Amino acid sequence: MPDFDGLEQADATEILNWAIAGFGRSLAIATAFQAEGMVILDIASRISSEVRAFTLDTGRLPEETYQMIETVRERYGIVVETASPDAAEVEAMIARHGPNLFYREVPLRSLCCEIRKVRPLERKLQELDAWVTGLRRGQNESRADVRKGEWAGGKLKLSPLADWSTEQVEAYIREHDVPMHPLYKAGYRSIGCAPCTRAVQPGEDERAGRWWWEQDAAKECGIHFTPEGKAERKLDVLLSEVLEARRA
Repeated sequence: MPDFDGLEQADATEILNWAIAGFGRSLAIATAFQAEGMVILDIASRISSEVRAFTLDTGRLPEETYQMIETVRERYGIVVETASPDAAEVEAMIARHGPNLFYREVPLRSLCCEIRKVRPLERKLQELDAWVTGLRRGQNESRADVRKGEWAGGKLKLSPLADWSTEQVEAYIREHDVPMHPLYKAGYRSIGCAPCTRAVQPGEDERAGRWWWEQDAAKECGIHFTPEGKAERKLDVLLSEVLEARRA
């Protein structure tokens, strides 16, 4: 059993050192190649050349994200693994709701995220005992209570940068010349699927560019935080319909 209080007192390098030594190849870094994920990859690569990393290839990613897979390979020698959605589930979802269902209502957007991101992640985590994320408490309100270590779905989930500020992330990137996702130069601050992400305007929250058409909805895809209330219940119904159609 990890000492979670001890992890809260440890810095990012100490946490990654401990995790890589203790879990080896049963540990992997989950990254969408945003600033935090790239910082974690950079720190981890200095600890071990054998570190694993994976990304969720939703099928709707911007081309610049695919470029980052090659950038990481060239810079760090890390072959990024991909986790993709079940093609039959995607086909059933699109047949029932259309390709751009996410624009219509929050539960449909959550369904798309569930099929394209959450379920592929769950399958990927079956290979692992522990995984690393780039969550920070300062990213938005829903992440304010993120801990550096916790159990999630029977796996150890580590967020080594939980207590880092935006300024700390940026300082590390400058100091170590960490490769950056090309969309940052276009004003993006949080990067997901191409149809669901836009540049952030001055004064906006870091994640304001995610699902910007939604009002009073949590800017989360369901990987780290599940929908609540009516949205969750409707998601359950929508998902069961898609899975039934997939089996038909």
